Amino acid sequence: MLPHDATSYDDLSGRFRWEIPDRFNIGVAICDDWAAREPNREALVFSDEDGSATSYTYGDLRRLSNQLANLLTARGVQPGDRIGVLMPQRPETAFAHIAALKLGAITIPLFTLFGEEALEYRLKDSGAKAVITDASGAAKLAAIRDRLPELTTVLCADEDVPGAESLHHHMAGHEGTFHPFDTGPDDPAIIIYTSGTTGQPKGALHGHRVLLGHLPGVEMSHDLLGQPGDRIWTPADWAWIGGLLDVLMPALFLGVPVVACRFRKFTAEAAFQLLQDQKIRNTFLPPTALKMMRQVEAPENRWQFTLRSVASGGETLGAELIDWGRRTFGLTINEFYGQTECNMIVSSCARLMEARPGIMGRPVPGHDVSVVSDTGEELPAGSLGNIAVKRPDPVMFLNYWNNMEATEKKFAGDWLLTGDTGIKDDTGWIRFVGRDDDVITSSGYRIGPGEIEDCLIKHPAVAMAGVVGKPDSQRTEIVKAYIVLKSGIEPTDKLAGEIADFVKTRLAAHEYPREVAFVDALPLTTTGKVIRRELRARAEQEE
Repeated sequence: MLPHDATSYDDLSGRFRWEIPDRFNIGVAICDDWAAREPNREALVFSDEDGSATSYTYGDLRRLSNQLANLLTARGVQPGDRIGVLMPQRPETAFAHIAALKLGAITIPLFTLFGEEALEYRLKDSGAKAVITDASGAAKLAAIRDRLPELTTVLCADEDVPGAESLHHHMAGHEGTFHPFDTGPDDPAIIIYTSGTTGQPKGALHGHRVLLGHLPGVEMSHDLLGQPGDRIWTPADWAWIGGLLDVLMPALFLGVPVVACRFRKFTAEAAFQLLQDQKIRNTFLPPTALKMMRQVEAPENRWQFTLRSVASGGETLGAELIDWGRRTFGLTINEFYGQTECNMIVSSCARLMEARPGIMGRPVPGHDVSVVSDTGEELPAGSLGNIAVKRPDPVMFLNYWNNMEATEKKFAGDWLLTGDTGIKDDTGWIRFVGRDDDVITSSGYRIGPGEIEDCLIKHPAVAMAGVVGKPDSQRTEIVKAYIVLKSGIEPTDKLAGEIADFVKTRLAAHEYPREVAFVDALPLTTTGKVIRRELRARAEQEE
């Protein structure tokens, strides 16, 4: 943990040292350790849209996760097996991860927005043995179950539905005690699928140490999280690394109550109301959420806030959003930076240093972050290059699941290349400049065009497809598809809508192309690859 009495960034960084124990299990650390000391300490609050709230103690989470761990063991799940968790923010999502990790299994967070094709790929690629889901997820799984021979158990947190069993009914028959599997910090814990620029998504495999690696960045971005009275919430889905490892797990580790809310649809007014009603002290608000909330006139006159820290990440905030945050919440929004493979490595911290709008921050203590050349040489201050992180680093992924070739390509020597370009000044501040890949940032999600293009060409009318991000004031970017139709098929608005829906139902609601343009040809390399930078330039000119 960071020294909470630090008086400056240099003091904070100079006094920090990693403490990685020989044996470590995330499930034990975020649940059982606290339950042993303070079983009645509040851990999780589930707030429904009707304003009702249910509180869970660490003792509750220990009992529920132990029952589930025993149930999974009875179903043949063993250490090293993969378990999918396909649910929104709700208590079952939290204790499902805890149970699987205590069992020594590997969890796979899955977006509820995923369609059948996206789920099938991830579950098949990982060889998942069990999935814990809700009624909506169970229905999607039922349609693809016959294509997933390794998936033997589906448990539904809502009710018995076709192809799934009642989670709570079957848990009730199991003991509330469980002896956790003995894991080390480098033992596999979580696979988070990250969108790439070509082909299908890659599974970033993290060890149990990933939680410890996140702590300094989480603490720093919340002005030293873990102060008396802290209470945290984020609208970010717990299937995203930003919700799971930037909020839920670190907060539980630090003893900070986590508020969960299942918004049917996120609105700025509902977010402000929740901040007030639940007396939230700390929140991670992705830039898209901030932009939506900024559209509400004078929220400080309508709601009462008790916020101590607001963090944001996913894209650089400008001076306008920083100023809005000061007017609305009376504090400075802290920016942070990272990616699925190596997260929370750069941050600002208003408690210790002045914000610099347009500049992400400084390296989080414990992380060696620099700007390097394509071959891994550190560049002089002020030079444009690759934002990179030096290994070994506790927050860094172990490898891509079953893909060592892609793992090796991620590194230049001992430097992990983030795929983003930036400039580092002589005092360590890092400015994000742009991506040198084609990942699309839309509403806080990082979306790989390759998976969408693969889906598009399965449509019977599509011959070729190129997908890029088009600048958008609300979402940062929207997904835009350029389509070459098969011979004899006429381009129509109706067909464009059908193609967009084709992706929406097969991949995810946040990945479908919001704009479809029909073209005679796509710009291609000599080897037949789409030149996306030319399509991006075209999309930018269309604004």
